[in-house]
Amino acid sequence: MKEILNRLIQHERISKNEAKAVLVNISEGEYNNSQIASFLTVYMMRSISVEELDGFREALLDLCLPIDLSDFETIDLCGTGGDGKDTFNISTLSSFVTAGAGVKVAKHGNYGVSSNCGSSNVLEFLGVKFTNEEAALQKAIDKAGICFLHAPLFHPAMKNVGPIRRELGVKTFFNMLGPMVNPSFPHHQLVGVFNLELARMYSYLYQNTDKNFAILHDLAGYDEISLIGQTKIISNKENKMFSPEEIGLPRLDQQDIKGGKTVEDSAAIFGKILNGEGSVPQNNVVCANAGLAISVAKKIGHQEGFEMAQRSLRDKKALEAFKSLVALSN
Repeated sequence: MKEILNRLIQHERISKNEAKAVLVNISEGEYNNSQIASFLTVYMMRSISVEELDGFREALLDLCLPIDLSDFETIDLCGTGGDGKDTFNISTLSSFVTAGAGVKVAKHGNYGVSSNCGSSNVLEFLGVKFTNEEAALQKAIDKAGICFLHAPLFHPAMKNVGPIRRELGVKTFFNMLGPMVNPSFPHHQLVGVFNLELARMYSYLYQNTDKNFAILHDLAGYDEISLIGQTKIISNKENKMFSPEEIGLPRLDQQDIKGGKTVEDSAAIFGKILNGEGSVPQNNVVCANAGLAISVAKKIGHQEGFEMAQRSLRDKKALEAFKSLVALSN
């Protein structure tokens, strides 16, 4: 590690194989906490290369506990986090709205590191029990239309990194990796990223896979569609700018999509929206994101996907999917 750190400090890049080897060695406990923290810190101070990101991704996928959901055509809706915006749990809510619209969702998530409340925090608070048992996850996705893959249960090799990430409390390259290392290897993927450079890296890596994908970065600085301004969307088929007006929506203000300061606050917002008591801006931003996911999975237009998402939320199909997941997990 000393040699790698010295090279990185001198602004050198490491190869894909070297990046992969570092993560494997971290998983095997070969480095102390100070070395790991230093390694993470380097990538907060300079951009990561495509080769480095690909090496880290490959290591985590090789080391993960894989789950076979191949009987279901699934999508994952996942953001990198790390945008510092502290919104409510938009991608998690969008996952249930997407499931309520009839699209199978394999949602990969974790506790919040750089935000107040990650998907795992809010779902655990609301009664979802996490598991890595394949049969239970298959049953959940069959009956509820959605299963939740709590990242630490599927990436045990990263147990040495979790405490250090929490102590650092800022985004690291693991935020970049999260959406890329879903252990069920979903065919469809909607990824939100915290900057345009990362969006380009993701598109480069995904173009070399068989995934049907859409990668988005909201130009107001969000890792999801905020409806505040325009959003860059890169997919298998196109590279475009999305504006709220395209699906008949007004632009929002940052305050409209603010999250809670605690897990309890976040869970209260989550419950209100699913129960049909959310504000119009909250409902619109959730349905805009779910609508894009539905359009990716079903290969339809965003407008049609948005309308399906609205029906899922309005007719309480999203709420049914959530209640079913809670019941099946207990």
